[in-house]
Amino acid sequence: MCEQTGEEIDWERCPPDLDDFPDSIYAGMNIFNSLGNRVFGDVGFVGKDYTNLDLLYKQYYIEEHEKEWLFEILLFLEHKSIEQSQRHIKVEMDKIKKK
Repeated sequence: MCEQTGEEIDWERCPPDLDDFPDSIYAGMNIFNSLGNRVFGDVGFVGKDYTNLDLLYKQYYIEEHEKEWLFEILLFLEHKSIEQSQRHIKVEMDKIKKK
């Protein structure tokens, strides 16, 4: 886009690329997306189903010392997803109340 506008690239304003993160972040995102979702109609997304977590750790060749760090990543991603779901449901409920 900067080429089209003729502006110089401001690297400080550019969002980080996936290559900028360590491999554990990439593995954590893949594991997070592989886990099942727990969703209820009236409350929305309530979290991930961690039943298959050990299987996914083996599938992605996660070493024992990395598991705690990856679990923190998974919890962070889950927290953000729950917040997003709650905001979305609140917006939809507000639309219904206005009618």
